[in-house]
Amino acid sequence: MANKFGDMLAELPVKRRAKIEQRAQELATLKELRQAVKQTQEDLASALGVGQDTISRIEQRSDMLLSTLRRYLESMGGKLELVAQFPNRAPVVIDLLGKKPVAKSGRAIKAHRPPAHRAAG
Repeated sequence: MANKFGDMLAELPVKRRAKIEQRAQELATLKELRQAVKQTQEDLASALGVGQDTISRIEQRSDMLLSTLRRYLESMGGKLELVAQFPNRAPVVIDLLGKKPVAKSGRAIKAHRPPAHRAAG
């Protein structure tokens, strides 16, 4: 079973945690991030319900869906936050991107489509 990054950090001494968190800020690739949290491609593949080859392909991509990146990071116990930066404005956190909005009933909201009009014959 794959360890969650947050659980692993909580068990470490404060100084070690700070060093890991600082190093995580410096990481440039998904592979480096995965290795920093001591998880294998097999660990992530199991957590995501995919094959190890899928994790390898994700780590080699230069472009991917945000939902894929979010699932990859969450499987390690992380969280993806997307922040838009504009001149002369405070940063804006973009929320719900890559997630389906949930209605109050707990069901996913579906896009409303008007009924198709039939051609008059």
